[in-house]
Amino acid sequence: MVLTARALNRSTLQRQLLLERAPLGVADAVRRVVGLQAQHPGSPYVALWNRVAGFDPEHLDGAVSGYELVRSTLMRLTLHLVHAEDYRAFREGMEPTLRGSRLHDPRFTAAGFTAADADALLPGLLAYAGSPRTGAELREHIEKGRGGPVEAVVWRMVRQYAPLWHAPTGPPWSFGTAQSFVTAGERPVLGDPEASAAGLAALLRRCLEGFGPASVPDMAQFTTAPRRLVREAVKTLEDGLDRLEGDDGTVLYDVPGAPRPEEDVPAPPRLMAMWDSVLLAYADRSRIIPPAYRKHVIRVNGDTLPTLLVDGYVAGVWRPVDGGIEASAFHPLPSAAWEALEAEAASLGRLLAARDPHVYRRYDHWWVKGLPTVESRFLAY
Repeated sequence: MVLTARALNRSTLQRQLLLERAPLGVADAVRRVVGLQAQHPGSPYVALWNRVAGFDPEHLDGAVSGYELVRSTLMRLTLHLVHAEDYRAFREGMEPTLRGSRLHDPRFTAAGFTAADADALLPGLLAYAGSPRTGAELREHIEKGRGGPVEAVVWRMVRQYAPLWHAPTGPPWSFGTAQSFVTAGERPVLGDPEASAAGLAALLRRCLEGFGPASVPDMAQFTTAPRRLVREAVKTLEDGLDRLEGDDGTVLYDVPGAPRPEEDVPAPPRLMAMWDSVLLAYADRSRIIPPAYRKHVIRVNGDTLPTLLVDGYVAGVWRPVDGGIEASAFHPLPSAAWEALEAEAASLGRLLAARDPHVYRRYDHWWVKGLPTVESRFLAY
């Protein structure tokens, strides 16, 4: 079966709940979309507002405070919000990648630390973090065990590698700049190749459920796991997967029975969160981002701007300003699209007004530096 690029776009939108907002609870919605990228504490709220019918941010507050949804370093070595019941398998699947990138980072070893040092301090650190601890407390705990100060890079690498969840620290978005951590409720098995292989296979199957059909390079991009390990994991799954083909000949995999909408299914406009996973989950970003726009949306330092999604594809960017949203299009948009975006902005404004109307203000410098937009409109709350 050959799938066109547009059909792949519609499959992603369907599985990511972007063709129609779904009547789901927040925990079920996060599980459905695999996880939400969460570097910015406000982005999971905006992401779920885009996906859940009648989204109530207080429900997300409750799921986070009760550790039904947990925030930790996972796929792509970035912070994600995932269901607590998924965390162990995801973390075991990411183990070789996290261990290699964090404990063998030249900055970590240059500071006098080795992977063996990290392994030795981890049991005591996790025991100490059995209840929420601030970052300062955990760093001090490491320093006491080492008998002297440790560099900031050491603490950063250790906290990203250790199976720690971010403990909520309060409004407006559950997590703030002052970070707190707690040991994962169900600890993953670290350093066990069999556990890691099984975890990666489970994670890749979930990747296909939420982002498929996808190629091996796509799955490697989704996880940042080495392609060799991804190929090995796909082989263990292959008998239970559909094998498809893109219109450029790319081999694609998918879970049997997964929805694959027709390419002409309408896709409503959306105001996407910063770092939304649909923009980052594929080696071939053209599934969502037209190639000419990629460098304008994904900046040189990795910042991924909040985008306008029109007819299923990135058509521009947006930012909050006083009293509303400044929406800037990279190409002319029809009046019907602008009308739909106005309605979306009014709805989003109700969410932001109660939390932080200028949620992404710190990234305004990208607009100051200039973006190749052909039209900007103020969409009032």
